[in-house]
Amino acid sequence: MDLAYSYQNIQHLLINNIPIIDVRAPIEFNQGAMPNAINLPLMNDDERMMVGTCYKQHGSDKAIQLGHQLVCGDTKAKRIHAWREACSQFPQGYICCARGGLRSHIVQQWLKDIGIRYPLIEGGYKVLRQTVIETLNELVERPIILVGGCTGNGKTALVRSLSDGVDLEGFAHHRGSSFGRTTQAQFSQATFENHLTVDMLKKAQYQTRWVFEDEGRAIGANSLPESLRNNMAQASLVVVEDPFERRIERLKEEYFDRMTHDFITLYGEEKGWQVYSDYLHHGLFAIRRRLGSQREAQLSTLLDGALKEQQITGDTRAHFSWLTPLLIEYYDPMYRYQLSKKQEKIMYRGSYEDVIKWLQVNK
Repeated sequence: MDLAYSYQNIQHLLINNIPIIDVRAPIEFNQGAMPNAINLPLMNDDERMMVGTCYKQHGSDKAIQLGHQLVCGDTKAKRIHAWREACSQFPQGYICCARGGLRSHIVQQWLKDIGIRYPLIEGGYKVLRQTVIETLNELVERPIILVGGCTGNGKTALVRSLSDGVDLEGFAHHRGSSFGRTTQAQFSQATFENHLTVDMLKKAQYQTRWVFEDEGRAIGANSLPESLRNNMAQASLVVVEDPFERRIERLKEEYFDRMTHDFITLYGEEKGWQVYSDYLHHGLFAIRRRLGSQREAQLSTLLDGALKEQQITGDTRAHFSWLTPLLIEYYDPMYRYQLSKKQEKIMYRGSYEDVIKWLQVNK
């Protein structure tokens, strides 16, 4: 039986991680997809483009005819096999295309022809996406508390440790600064919003507020949804204030130890080291205008020296030579200036552990 559209049953599908066999072309899937979706397309990108061109030039009947010509024989058999395997693996799932139209009905019929009855989502991805937008707009109306503090105060880890915390940077696959890149590619904007909303929807069953890290308008290439950004702008703030030495040790582990390991694991020793080096240089180069070209060149020279020492000794503390002045001269003054404009919103200041306790007590 098809899934008739309603706000509630789409939310139920998303909350319960019910699998979605998304039969859109890969280019469509990459532009926006749900967390619980797997992409097993009816047509690949080239086939979809040819059918679309045919539709514009010759109409619907000719386009459908071309589609069946392109997806036939061994190609059709391989795709049916992939759908059959997915149906077997995910017996409670649904088929989905862009609007619940021809493509999902064709896949549903071809599966029926081999004895598999499998439901589809009426309205397709369009309905899923609209539900996500409406759901997020509702969820962000709940009380919000932001966690602020200078770089290295462990704000992201703190948010992750809370049952009502929502890790925006985790969903963005980016840490939000010029050095924020991770080894994971960032999602498209729509997919970022979909993952974020589904996580909040799951937590909303048990939580009455949200705790976010104090972010800017964008986290790497992903922008905060407007409704969320507007409500965060009005939110109360707690500020983590740990000693500088503790902050810089956190940054050492996160930006040097972990990134060295992750790049080398992903790319191998030689290429991984080069990618790691390029990552650090790119982060510094990205803020050259604010640093000034002369200061950027000086810090870049220190960075080169630190990389040489790290490569020889394995000690990432060598990077303190340029990281310490970068924090003192650039990042700390920038954040303190931003924080000075939010003084009336600050509810509490304290160490990492004190802020956690305060948030747990003041629910």
